[in-house]
Amino acid sequence: MASKAEKIVAGLGGLDNISDIEGCITRLRTEVYDASKVDEAALKAAGAHGVVKMGTAIQVVIGTDADPIAADIEDMM
Repeated sequence: MASKAEKIVAGLGGLDNISDIEGCITRLRTEVYDASKVDEAALKAAGAHGVVKMGTAIQVVIGTDADPIAADIEDMM
């Protein structure tokens, strides 16, 4: 079964769609290449409480485990 980080990567359109990611207390701040590839329903199914889209800047609200998940995703990149 896929980890939470893997599910979030899939919801963001895959590793090739993520240009930058960082944890910020309760959310993942990401920059993607193509915002149309972001699947908000998949992110919520992966445990996101909310998704904020501002162009290609995507914030995934996931709670206090944002930093460890960001580190896991960075390791995958």
